[in-house]
Amino acid sequence: MTPRRARLWHLPAIARILWRETGWPAARRADLALLARLIRRGQVRVVAGPAGPRGFIIRDGALVHALYTHPRARRQGIGSRLLAEAQEAAHRLELWTGQDNGAARAFYARHGFYPAMLSNGEGNDDGVPDVQMIWERNAP
Repeated sequence: MTPRRARLWHLPAIARILWRETGWPAARRADLALLARLIRRGQVRVVAGPAGPRGFIIRDGALVHALYTHPRARRQGIGSRLLAEAQEAAHRLELWTGQDNGAARAFYARHGFYPAMLSNGEGNDDGVPDVQMIWERNAP
């Protein structure tokens, strides 16, 4: 399974993965419109299987906005493939994840990310404390 550019027909499956993982209310038109714009711009990459997208990454330059895999597709290397492709295309990546999300923090640390800054949650969608993590090519 190789990452590839998402297409509009991937939108429903990507939205379901996102809503399941974030707990956001499903079927929000604003979410769908935003995802459609990001897909059209080429900012969304997916790994798809016979049943559709198994995981996706949304990236704008160095900023990783989202990286999620379907719960049944975890521990199959999908997130690692998506992240590796982003790392091959960039010299630096940054993202934010919850301070209490130990699994995500460990995943990113295994891929060379380090914590750079903590926040109290003001300014993020969930209002929970988060951590900025950064990856840099050739970092010590």
